[in-house]
Amino acid sequence: MATASAIHILVKSEKEALDLLEQLKKGKDFASLAKKHSICPSGKRGGALGEFRRGDMVKQFDDVVFKRPILKVHGPIKTRFGFHLIKTLYRDS
Repeated sequence: MATASAIHILVKSEKEALDLLEQLKKGKDFASLAKKHSICPSGKRGGALGEFRRGDMVKQFDDVVFKRPILKVHGPIKTRFGFHLIKTLYRDS
């Protein structure tokens, strides 16, 4: 079973996600922004989700983590929870 580890920032609006993405592109620290802005409980841990398996997350999230390049910020990705900025730290198959 494929596993991965990712960090993310979850916000309510696409505009807020795009604003945070711009801040990341300018060199802001991902974990600091997650702690300040993320509405997910993982925000307290800098957005760290730990290791999880394919299928543990909603499909839109899984598709990013298991199919897109690692160590790059992807998003905004819309799910039923809101808008995510996602950075996959590693994955195996």
